[in-house]
Amino acid sequence: MKAVILTAGEGNRLKPITSSIPKPMIPIAGKPLLEHNILGLIDAGIKEILLIVGYKEDIIKDYFEGGKDRFGIDIKYITQKEYLGTANATSYAKKFVDNDIFMMMYGDIIVDPIIFKNIINEYNKKKPTGLISLLEVDNPYNYGIISLNKDGYVRNITEKPSPEQNLGNLANIGIYIFDPLIFKAIDKTKLSIRNEYEFTDSMEILITKLKGIILGYVSKNLYWNDIGLPWQLLDANKYLLNKIEQKNSGVIEPNVYIKGNVYIEEGTIIKSGSYIEGPCYIGKNNKIGPNAFIRPYSFIEDNCHIGISEIKNSIILSNTNIPHFNYVGDSIICRNVNFGAGTKVANLRLDNKKIKVRIKNNIIDSNKRKLGVIVGSNVKTGINVSIMCGKKIGVNSCIGANTLVIEDVPPNTLYYQDPNKGIQSKKLR
Repeated sequence: MKAVILTAGEGNRLKPITSSIPKPMIPIAGKPLLEHNILGLIDAGIKEILLIVGYKEDIIKDYFEGGKDRFGIDIKYITQKEYLGTANATSYAKKFVDNDIFMMMYGDIIVDPIIFKNIINEYNKKKPTGLISLLEVDNPYNYGIISLNKDGYVRNITEKPSPEQNLGNLANIGIYIFDPLIFKAIDKTKLSIRNEYEFTDSMEILITKLKGIILGYVSKNLYWNDIGLPWQLLDANKYLLNKIEQKNSGVIEPNVYIKGNVYIEEGTIIKSGSYIEGPCYIGKNNKIGPNAFIRPYSFIEDNCHIGISEIKNSIILSNTNIPHFNYVGDSIICRNVNFGAGTKVANLRLDNKKIKVRIKNNIIDSNKRKLGVIVGSNVKTGINVSIMCGKKIGVNSCIGANTLVIEDVPPNTLYYQDPNKGIQSKKLR
């Protein structure tokens, strides 16, 4: 069986992270999101994978290349020229599939990889036209909800139903198996009201017009995260870190205390006086300490310096410096960021209410009591900067010394505290 992964989207809701990294390549727990899924597919016996690419596709191609040397499989690429929906994206795979059965999945999800083996086994037992993976959810009005008949086959597909419709709580989790008949259904699919070719419409056509049958496979007690919002990366990172084993390929100086499962890659030095509490993942060529405090669920990528500072439940990407009396909690810090001495992140409201974040001009409730900052690549802060919880700082921006960041900072912006005029903001060239 071959696999097709849709990885072309821009991931606008994850900006400023995706301003410099395509969503499937965001590192969590030591590897890009997409690599975690590819390793799961390989373990399930998949040997040929097609990546439908688009946004910043060269980053994906340069990392995975042809797949043989690094993973022992064959990886091919096709560029989605226009973003016209998931059915349109899937149509690019027709030649690659070549009249074979294939698995298709979205490239921005993290799942328990056992699901890949489970659905392949289920498909081979019952040989339907297609199979759709489902999960029981608490808030069905946020998902595409699938209604099954008494034999477990798909009867109806409803996008984000209202509570009054009472259509159950089985959500489509974005992993499928199909025979090539799905491409005939895609050819018959018309533009939706969103001006896209929707894969859910193609599945309905497969059932109603082409007399195909789609089996619903309900995954119980398995992890699934449809990563579309920044804090969901922290959730996925936590899930993956809970599965790591302890390993040390670095250098540990005297008077360092390590507790729990901590994975340390080669070239990293943990300097005297540091305390690391797992699960944590520390990548290559990092300098940690002296006297650093790394708390559980932290992932520090490569070539970072964490000095006399505290990191908690955060993702710190490569070439970032957090060296002098800094606190970073429940945050995502992108590549090549430099925090000035005394820069601190707030991650908890004084009133203990849930933290809200502005996403694409809408205020979204994160449903989290603790959430810090999302900092884009190439950001610098001056000394004694304080950043309020739930804020975002865009790529290439600078925060002046002694500044309190109380709002989102756009990309390429100088944001600073003027003693006479208060907070000032101006574009950088």
